[in-house]
Amino acid sequence: MKGSKEAELVGAVLMYAVRCLGEGDLVALRNMKFGAREIEVLHDMNLMDLCRIESLRAHCLKVALNRQVYWPMVDHIRKRRKSEELVYSLVARDAPREMVQTLFGLNAREYSRLRRTLAVEPTVGRPPEPDEQSSHRLWEAWTRRVDPDDPDLLSAEEYLELFEETGVPMRAIWTLTRRWIESGMPGAAPARKADPQGGLP
Repeated sequence: MKGSKEAELVGAVLMYAVRCLGEGDLVALRNMKFGAREIEVLHDMNLMDLCRIESLRAHCLKVALNRQVYWPMVDHIRKRRKSEELVYSLVARDAPREMVQTLFGLNAREYSRLRRTLAVEPTVGRPPEPDEQSSHRLWEAWTRRVDPDDPDLLSAEEYLELFEETGVPMRAIWTLTRRWIESGMPGAAPARKADPQGGLP
C-alpha cells in the first residue's frame, strides 16, 4: 500500500539518522531528540525497515521552520542562481576565459565545459579589433558607467548591457575596456581618421 507524504518524510529522516549513527554524529541525533533507546533501535534498522515505515501512515516527527536559518539560506540560493545565470549569459556571448575567471573565479575546465554545453563556437586566433565607429560607440557607453577619476572593472550585468547596447563582441569589449583602464582612461575618445574632405567620419 502506498504510504503518505508524511510517512515518506519520516523514512527520509530516519535514513538520515541511520547515516548520522554510522558516521558517529551523535550530536546531530541528540539535536533531533534521539535518546539512548531510540539510538539503540537505529543500530538494528535496515533498508527494508525504512521501506516498511514509508508504507505506513504513522508520523512521529514534529517539524518546525527556523526562520533565522531559512531566509539567509534562501538569499544565498538566489545569489548563487543569479551568479550562475550571469556566467551562462557571458559564456553564451563568447566572453573570454580571463573575463569570466576575473569576475567569477571560474576555472578553465568549467569554462570549457560551459562552452560545450552552450554550443559556443570555438575561438581560433585573436579576435579582430572592432572598427572605429564600433570603438567610439563602446567608448561612449563605457564612459557613462565608470568613474573617470578611477576607472575600474564593471559588473557582469554592465558588461552584458554594453554588449546589447553597442553590438560589439564581448571579447572586444573586454579587451578594449581593460586597455582603457590600464591607460588611465584618457580624457577623449580614440581618435578617428579624417575623411577626404578634412572632417571626421
